[in-house]
Amino acid sequence: MKIITALALSFTLVASSYAAEKQPNIVFLLIDDLGYADCGFNGGKDIHTPNIDKLAAAGTVLESLYVQPVCSPTRAALMTGRYATHTGVYTIVRPHATWGLPLTERTLANALHDAGYATAITGKWHLGEFEPAYLPTARGFDHHYGHYFGMLGYFTHMRGQDLDWYRDGQQIKEEGYTTHLLSREACRIITEKDKAKPLFLYVPFNGVHSPLEVPDEYLKPYGELKGPRQKLAGMLSAVDEAIGKIVAALETTGQRENTLIIFSTDNGGPPPGSNTPLRAFKGSIYEGGVRGCAFANWPGHIPAGKRLKEPMHTVDWYPTLVKLAGGTLEQKTALDGKDVWPMLTQGSPSPHDAILCVQSPTVAALRMGDWKLVMNGSDADSEETPAGSAKGKGKGKKGKSKPAESGETFALYNLATDIGEKENLAAKEPERTATMRARLAEFLKDAVTPGQMGHEATALIEQPKKKRQ
Repeated sequence: MKIITALALSFTLVASSYAAEKQPNIVFLLIDDLGYADCGFNGGKDIHTPNIDKLAAAGTVLESLYVQPVCSPTRAALMTGRYATHTGVYTIVRPHATWGLPLTERTLANALHDAGYATAITGKWHLGEFEPAYLPTARGFDHHYGHYFGMLGYFTHMRGQDLDWYRDGQQIKEEGYTTHLLSREACRIITEKDKAKPLFLYVPFNGVHSPLEVPDEYLKPYGELKGPRQKLAGMLSAVDEAIGKIVAALETTGQRENTLIIFSTDNGGPPPGSNTPLRAFKGSIYEGGVRGCAFANWPGHIPAGKRLKEPMHTVDWYPTLVKLAGGTLEQKTALDGKDVWPMLTQGSPSPHDAILCVQSPTVAALRMGDWKLVMNGSDADSEETPAGSAKGKGKGKKGKSKPAESGETFALYNLATDIGEKENLAAKEPERTATMRARLAEFLKDAVTPGQMGHEATALIEQPKKKRQ
């Protein structure tokens, strides 16, 4: 009898261990406006990021993770596994805009919640707030703490005239630096979580997005830096410290070994961030706008000390994480993302034959292998770039710039030999250019109008195309 009981207990422990491995905790760290080369693990020299670098070294660096040129579209792609061409979220969802991530979309939080996960977001939502149905707690998250908009004050928590700080849909007034508050909440969630449930914790920091604000003590190690770069350095150091605390909370509670940590930026960095050696900045479909600074870390599951060159896109996290969690991908909306788990863990090639980066239905880029086609590219940094600023200088009132390559509609680059996208090979490679143009056209043939799937659909459809932004 004792032997049977012991065997039953052993079987239960093995089954429990297997279940735990099948459903790891998932912590997704999204850093706002981080430059490709600002962290040490990606070549940064002047900003100290020891906690981030330690995680990257113990995991796999994703050298070719593609994101969207600006904030909201990347968040929409992550939450849905679908390109902007299918969600209509091509651009920033501004405060009080009467649209957001379409309510027809199933979110990553929905899918993981259905798979038995506790789900929480601490940080910036940026996918709509004008009606309760668009809020995080109506989109699959059990809990939200943080803000809805971008560009809020780090100390005041104000976005213009609005106090932008909430707990589960209720506006609250708190004292403190936002990066500190978000990490404190993330640590609380980790510490107090229901041990019977795996956790999906999404931490979209507002650091290091402007305004450039940070407590003075974070500036002291960077006396050799000046002006905005010094402030950015202090802000990134605060984010690095916050991530260290989150990892420590996982370790203290014995959850680290069964936690997958994903680190990514939402778009390329604007000045004073560094995207070296990539071309351009935030808001552009050149590599400096759409190649993310990223890695994945899960001890014993994702290889340590590896740098992966195979391309993937933010849309891939949705099917990858849902399958890893044992959830279902059966849904009404078709996915653009693909399962990249074999690529991350077994060295398999990218499941994509082509990857789309899109700013609008008429401004897009396509990567196929080492080649990249840019259609009507722009060096504009962001719709949030103020006219007359260092970023927007010479680009007109809305920070816009001329198309790529002195007005040419298409440009072709070999990223294997020209990561900085300096030499347009379209004229030298006419057949390849034609093939890639046809493939890009396939991607764009069913592209919805910006905002079409949201509340503003009718108004946008009735506008002349030349007036849409």
